[in-house]
Amino acid sequence: LVKAKYGVDWYMLDKFPAEFRPFYTMPDAEDANYSNSYDFFIRGQEILSGAQRVHDPDMLSTAIAKKDIPVESLAFYIDSFKDGALPHGGGGIGLERVVMLFLGLPNIRNACFFVRDPQRL
Repeated sequence: LVKAKYGVDWYMLDKFPAEFRPFYTMPDAEDANYSNSYDFFIRGQEILSGAQRVHDPDMLSTAIAKKDIPVESLAFYIDSFKDGALPHGGGGIGLERVVMLFLGLPNIRNACFFVRDPQRL
């Protein structure tokens, strides 16, 4: 859709809808329907994803409950923030996916140093 509308192979999504993000993703301060998160895409494939994480234990408990997860099942995680945590975030990149898409390879196995499949674990 993005390529058809804007004619680009590379794009970034910012402020992803909060309902589709994990409970630990920080909501946007101006509109809680969105999150402080991002995704980068090449040729329609996600290559990088990241977000600011919730660092307040009360906000975290509320977010967990909203996702219908028993709060007590994640007490160990919530407790880790009770002595204070700085605002923080994280992200991850699929390096093999980037290489595959950048080079136009037909299969991600061609970009993997150690291929894993049902015959090779």
